[in-house]
Amino acid sequence: MERYQLKDEIWWVGAIDWNARDFHGYETVRGTTYNSYLILDEKVALIDGCREGFGHEVLARVRGCCGLRPVDYLVINHVEPDHSGAIPELVERLQPERIFCSKRGKDALALYYGADTVEKWDLQIVGTGDELALGRNTLQFIEAPMLHWPDSMFTYVKEAKTLLPNDAFGQHLATSKRFADEVDINIVMEEASKYYANILMPFGGQIQKMLGKIGEMGLEIEAIGPSHGVIWRTPEDVARIVEAYEYWSASKAPERVTLVYDTMWHATEEMTMAICDGVAQEGVECAVLELSVSPRSEAMHQILESRAFLVGSPTLNNGIFPTVGGFLTYLKGLRPKNRVAAAYGSCGWAGGAVKQIDAELRDLGLDVLDPIEVKYKPTDDELDACVELGREVARRVKGMEG
Repeated sequence: MERYQLKDEIWWVGAIDWNARDFHGYETVRGTTYNSYLILDEKVALIDGCREGFGHEVLARVRGCCGLRPVDYLVINHVEPDHSGAIPELVERLQPERIFCSKRGKDALALYYGADTVEKWDLQIVGTGDELALGRNTLQFIEAPMLHWPDSMFTYVKEAKTLLPNDAFGQHLATSKRFADEVDINIVMEEASKYYANILMPFGGQIQKMLGKIGEMGLEIEAIGPSHGVIWRTPEDVARIVEAYEYWSASKAPERVTLVYDTMWHATEEMTMAICDGVAQEGVECAVLELSVSPRSEAMHQILESRAFLVGSPTLNNGIFPTVGGFLTYLKGLRPKNRVAAAYGSCGWAGGAVKQIDAELRDLGLDVLDPIEVKYKPTDDELDACVELGREVARRVKGMEG
């Protein structure tokens, strides 16, 4: 199988998952990759594994690079099954002399694959600043807890000035090309921002600290090899993704509004279009997503790229419409910050949904405007109020720093 050279002695030996369409609730319309990296030196090191079922691809590429040479070391940056699922198979087939991971990584491996199995491996715990000499190259480890699991860490190849940060800086994107400069950069950045919105958004504070730590350590970075998607190898592309992470992790966003809603008999839809019209009257861009036809992961992507978002729902059985309720659960887990927000919607003889959405938004600590609820079908005056709500949201958006 084809393998790809990242640096003189660093090779991509991962696997391509063309058919992945769901990543625990995040719709991956362009598939994904599970990136592993092989460093050929006096000692041979494999950085990261892959998902179960794709181990044969990694093994074939490893053997294509090093033939019958033994793989001396295996580094496990992160234990989530899309990276570690094939680890037992890789360990059995490659028989590495030693395996390196974080303290929490060792604990998680035992829970996933059984303490009896893991006890047979020569596991060495590493922390920030620890180094492993391969010969001409030196690996330096950096703990990265909650980016995005407690066990996560980065591996930095000092002499090659290459950062292998597992789930940071990635994208769910399957291509026959391995590098960002070989693919339409608009698609790459779209998938990078969607990835950040649906996986890393809750960890903005930790990302800010990690970026600061990398600066304090004086790490020179010429290439970034994430665990998913394409590799950043040019100065322009490395700067592009690092600047994007600095921007997103600071909870900044463009001058934009997103409306997320669902509807039963079109009343909430009418309100949505009126709010959208009000936003447009103020010269602000607006995105509209109906949850019955739009994936929640795309809604979160649009919220990442917006300074304000509104959530609309009809009332069903005194509560939130199911698609909107599911979206709110997803939203709460991702915890967007520094956003203007509001609730709106329609009801029949009794309300409930709008009040509940308003409470959920306030619990997130957002700048929440007063909600609008109408009975049955909105009147002209009520639609005018929706237009004014859109205008007020847009005015606030224009006054925010972005």
